[in-house]
Parts: sequence; C-alpha cells; structure tokens
Amino acid sequence: MSKYAELFATESRDHLTAMEHALLELESAPADRSALDALFRSVHTLKGMGGAMGYGTVSTLSHAMESLLDRVRSGQESLTPPSIETLLQATDALASAVAASTTGRESALDISTLLTRLAVPAAPAQGTTRVLQIVLDPGTPLPGARAQLIVGRLARVAEIVRVEPDVAGMESAQFTGEFTVQLRSAEAIEVLGDAARAAGFVSSLVEVVPRDEVRQTPLSVDATWNTGDLQAPLQKYVRIESRRLDGLMDLVGELVTMRDRLQVVASRHGDPALDEAVAKAGRLIGELQDGVIGSRLVPVWQVFDRFPRVVREAARAAGKEAVLVVEGREIELDRSLLEQVADPLVHLLRNAVDHGIEPADARVRGGKAVEGRVLLMARRERNSVVVVVADDGRGVDRQRVLAKARRLGWVTDDTEMLSDDEVLRIIARPGFSTAEQVSEVSGRGVGIDAVLAKVRGLGGAVEFSSVEGKGTVFQLRLPVTLAIIPAIIAQVGAESYALPLTHISETVQPAAGALRRVQGRPVFVLRGQVLPLYSLRALVGAAGRDPEGQQIVIVEATDRRAAVLVDRLVGQQDIVVKSFDLVRGMSAGFSGAAILPDGTAALILDAGGLL
Repeated sequence: MSKYAELFATESRDHLTAMEHALLELESAPADRSALDALFRSVHTLKGMGGAMGYGTVSTLSHAMESLLDRVRSGQESLTPPSIETLLQATDALASAVAASTTGRESALDISTLLTRLAVPAAPAQGTTRVLQIVLDPGTPLPGARAQLIVGRLARVAEIVRVEPDVAGMESAQFTGEFTVQLRSAEAIEVLGDAARAAGFVSSLVEVVPRDEVRQTPLSVDATWNTGDLQAPLQKYVRIESRRLDGLMDLVGELVTMRDRLQVVASRHGDPALDEAVAKAGRLIGELQDGVIGSRLVPVWQVFDRFPRVVREAARAAGKEAVLVVEGREIELDRSLLEQVADPLVHLLRNAVDHGIEPADARVRGGKAVEGRVLLMARRERNSVVVVVADDGRGVDRQRVLAKARRLGWVTDDTEMLSDDEVLRIIARPGFSTAEQVSEVSGRGVGIDAVLAKVRGLGGAVEFSSVEGKGTVFQLRLPVTLAIIPAIIAQVGAESYALPLTHISETVQPAAGALRRVQGRPVFVLRGQVLPLYSLRALVGAAGRDPEGQQIVIVEATDRRAAVLVDRLVGQQDIVVKSFDLVRGMSAGFSGAAILPDGTAALILDAGGLL
C-alpha cells in the first residue's frame, strides 16, 4: 500500500483542514448541527482511509474522536470548551499520525492520554469517585507549586482521594505540568473547573473515567465507511504532481518566445499564407498558455483556511479575544506564489493580534467590541492580486516609533511627524521593534522585515496605512503568476529592458520644462506632482548622454511613485521570466531576464528595488 501513501497524505490534509474549521465554528456556536455533521463526516472518512491503509494509530484515534462525536450527536453528551480543546488537540495529533504513518515512524507516537480524554466522561453523583485530568499552561513558572495550589483550591469544594504524581513527583525536574486528581464530590464539573482555574495557569481541565475503568470498545475498521449518508460524490478533479505542471509551464514559456520570434521572421517575408499560419499558431499557443497558467492557479482559501487557527492561538497566547474574517476566498493565484506568501501572512496576522488588537478592557474603554477583528481579504486589481491584512486595533503609535528611530539615529532630531511610508521604512528595518519584551508571538523585530523581503522577492510590493485608535492595514500587491508576465519593452541605445506592467501606471512624453532639478536631484513634474526621476541609461551604466525624444515610464510600488527616463519604448508583450544571480557590481534594480522575439536577452527592472 506504500505507493498510495502520498495520495493518502494529500487527501488527509483536506479532511484535517475541514475538521479544524468545523471545530472553530463549534467553539463559537456549540449547537451548530451542520458544523457537527461536517466534523463527524471528516473524522469518519479519515478513520476509514487510515484503516484501509493499515495505519492503526490514525484509525484508532479517529475512532475515539468519532465515538465522542456520536455521543454528542445522539444527545448523550454536550460539547464543552474542554471537550472542544481536546478535539483540537486530537486533530493536531491526527496530523502528526498521518505524517508519521506515511514515513514509517508510526511506532514513535503515544496517543494513550488523548484516548483517555476522549473516553466516556464519568457521571457525577454523591459519593462517587471522579477523576480530573489537568494540564498547566506551557511555561508556567514553578509548575510543581502551581499544581499543589490547584489541588488546594479543589480541596475546598471536594474530598481529595489521590493525586498523581505525588508532591515529590510534582517538585521533580521531570514534571511536565500534567496531573490527575481523584476526588469525591457531587458538584457540577463547572464548579470544580472554576475552583481549579482560580489558582491560575490552567490550560485544560477535563473529567475522565479512571484509566482502568475505561470501556475497551473494539476499534475495528468499518469497511463501509464511504456508503449510506456519507457517500461522497464522484470527484471532478484529477490530482497532478506539481513538477509536471512546472514542466508544462517551462515548455509553454519556450513556445511563447518562439511564437514571438516567428511573428518577427514572418513579417520580413510578406507571404500572406505564412502570415496566416503564424497568426493561427500564435492564437493556439496563446490559448495553451492561458490553459496551463489556469491549471497552476489555485483559490487562495487553500492557504487562507490555515489562518483562523493561527489567529486563535495568537490571541490565546496574548490573553486577548480576536476573530479572523476572511473575504475573497475564491480569488486565484499561482500555486507556487501562494505557497511562498503564506509565511509573510502568518507574520502579519500574528503582529495584528499581538501589536494591534487591544486587551478586552482597553477595547471596552475605547467604545469597541470586546472581540477584536482581523480581516484577511484577497481581490483582483489590474494585472495583480492584492491581499489585505487589517485590524481594528490601536494602530501604530507614531510618536513611539519616532522616538525610537531618533535614538537609533535613523531620522534627524528635527523630524516631528512620520508619514505612512516613513513608518513602514522604519518598522521594516531588521531588528526594529517597539515591544518592551519578547513574547511567544513577536517582539524580536524580524516580522515586517521578513514580509517586505519575501514580497519584493516575488515581484510584489507592500502598502501600509495606520490610524491611531482605529487600526492598521497592510496591502500585499502580488503578480498573478511568476512564470509569464506582461511587460513594456524599453531601449537604451541598442539594449532592451523589460518593465513589468504590474508596477506601471502610465507612460508619457515629457513636456518642455517637466524635467527639472530640485535640491540638486533630478525630478519630473507630472500634472503638478513632483516625482523623483531615474535615468535608465544611468542605472545600467550606459555611455553617452540621454538623446532627444526620450519617453517617461511612471512606476509605482507601495504608495511611492517615480519616473523612469528611457531612450524609447518598443511596445508591450508577454515575457518569460528567467531568474539569475546578480553579477558583482551590477545594480540591484533588476529581478531577472527574458528572451525577446529577436533572440536577444532583456533585463527585467525591479520597481520595488528601485524605489
């Protein structure tokens, strides 16, 4: 069965994502029957898949989760915050079990504790012995003393029968912060939980049957796991190895280059039949190009669906309340680009929670809802996709940023106010952070720096705005695909250069007096706006002076604009991007190269690096 392991892992990831989302929905709406049924279907399907593959740990853990959910569906038990937390931990364990099983490391997993937590809970009654399973927060100071304090709190409302480990075990270096308390009490579990949590640092508290009393239900594999009301519709998608799509994309890129070359050659012969054949071949290649690019595009939800859990965990770590709102899930991006943008988005989301969203009491004082709102949205704009990360938090304290920038010598002492662009430049510097202490989420000054470096490396740009007391917005402007992009071809002397349309707003013929110098630097005046002026001839180190009849290309990245002076514009065409390493001494304003229809190479201008 090992030849199906990769397919099993791929299918399992889809089900694990669906399970996680259903659990997060149930956390906010425990009575949501549709979310419960969706969760049950995914768990049931994963159990059958694991059994069919012979992966015992996956099947056993899935079966235990399914049994708990079946009790909830039948009304024998209700979902509580502790049980949802246990199911989330079981989902994480299932992900580990899938990875371990498909790589032959299944025997290294221990799921006994989770199986105990997922078992039938004990029924509270007078005189009945009950068992509480308690886990302390990670990093709890003096965990042994904290555990003993919790036991003392429980002793106020119950008769303590036994504690494992004992006092000596709790005070040892091997104590992990997980312990059980056997007690007698008729109090509701909520009362016992409140008593324990009053001591602080309690991560989870669940009531379980003592290990030796748990009913040993046979965990046999259900051979009919995909029948009845769980019958899945015939899949309309075919899974293809990503390397095959990459290979097709490379071949299509070569065809596009050859199509353009054929059109140039045909134009020299003046043969109508040849022109017609080349035009038809060009249309077919164009359709093939669109088809292959389309096959590489995937909806952004395939990555966005990971992030509600990221925001939830970041909020819990920071002691705040926050919810993620996702919009534009259907917008499509190139698969390889979407995978690479995931890490920058994690940085921005965690920063939004840690730095942006205020604690609940501060939000109430400010007239805001207790629960903070983080927005993750995708939308199409021209030849790019814009991904927005916004929060309704405190916004950036510009004076605090300015004060630290002054101490570091990054701005002059007479600077009194920072624009959005200047704030972004400062907070994106390596090591910059206004956090007073490093937390689990942020504070080391690497987040925004990493975001800008990654997005610029993908040929994109980052835009930033913030209003103090209202919130902060980051916009990541990305090309739809990295392989073939539309560009304007410009020339300096006999050399050609490509300027991606993603960063071009317009091209203009400079009017008399529009080219000036301000404080010794060249500028271009466009409709009353003064823009910094760069000469492409100077950037590439070409000899001679700029000739008459030059043209201007207006480029933009983030909220900055500039004018690029070129000798002449040749036209617009799709180019196949070829990456390369910069030669020593070469300008950093170029991000790659392309082969033009005449067979020559053209460097691709990097607007983000230029600005």
